[in-house]
Amino acid sequence: MVKPVVSCPICAAAVTWEPQSLYRPFCSERCRQIDLGAWASGDYCVPGNEAPDDFGVTEFDATPRE
Repeated sequence: MVKPVVSCPICAAAVTWEPQSLYRPFCSERCRQIDLGAWASGDYCVPGNEAPDDFGVTEFDATPRE
């Protein structure tokens, strides 16, 4: 059986898709960390509707409840 080969999304190196390829779809820990950093810094995002800032709350009442 031929194992599929994919390109690393960061550096385009060939990665064999098998259990021994620990960082798949990335070729290395370095490329995996670069991708994670891009998500964390906001370079990547999932499209969708923005959440409202107030979530429908118009006023905050800090009075303790009994």
